[in-house]
Amino acid sequence: MIPARFEYHRPADVASALALLSEHGDEARVLAGGHSLIPMMKLRMAAVSHLIDLQDIKDLSGIRIEGGRVTIGAMTTQHELIENAALAEAAPILREAALQIADPQVRYMGTVGGNVANGDPGNDMPGLMQCLGAVLHLTGPEGSREVAARDYYEAAYMTAREDDEILTAISFDAPMGGYAYEKQKRKIGDYATAACAALVTMEGGRCTAASIAMTNLSDTPIWSEEAGAALIGTSCDKAAVDAAVAAASAAINPTEDNRGPVDFKRHVAAVIIRRAIERAVSRA
Repeated sequence: MIPARFEYHRPADVASALALLSEHGDEARVLAGGHSLIPMMKLRMAAVSHLIDLQDIKDLSGIRIEGGRVTIGAMTTQHELIENAALAEAAPILREAALQIADPQVRYMGTVGGNVANGDPGNDMPGLMQCLGAVLHLTGPEGSREVAARDYYEAAYMTAREDDEILTAISFDAPMGGYAYEKQKRKIGDYATAACAALVTMEGGRCTAASIAMTNLSDTPIWSEEAGAALIGTSCDKAAVDAAVAAASAAINPTEDNRGPVDFKRHVAAVIIRRAIERAVSRA
């Protein structure tokens, strides 16, 4: 289908983009890579009178690693995540996850910020950012603020971001230890039936830290504190992994759709969560 008529804006800086959002209010939306918004506009599921393209705002792109702290501009593409050698060394789980998003054509245009910002429960980066304990940087007419990724998602397509705010960057401490991002999907380019990010730190044969988050198994990404706690202090033997899988499985709330009924999704989720934990442990 063809989207309804709209005015196209391409500001060169964040201040100009915010001014346009303020001027046009509910009739305006910002555009990052476009893989979520444009299809919705074509299907007439989103009515946008003013489209504000962020592509020319150079301050929103780039990857910085300083003193173990990673900061990624919101307009950084998935392809750039994959190709950045310093990021692959500091946080290899990002590259592993980005390689499983859609296909190369999508990754050349799809941005980290767009994937994180809009609250689509099927997107891969939100759960991963919760696993990493990331902070989202938002800028609006009242200034800038930070929101923890674990507090950002409220319901499907509903987030803590105000309509007149723009996600500018994401930051987190470079993770230590083992990592894994496991994903099951029907075909290349599809959303996950179930996906899981896991980080595990081992010292002296015992788990000292663990973080586990899941994708597309509820109307928001799910970070399970209980699943991580089930591993801490253990050798991550079968009993501990079983307990972590059980805790993570108890936190999800999948719904039936064209990827399968609820019982099937719960089965797939348990398999994927176990794979992610076991692979993270093997790398720790």
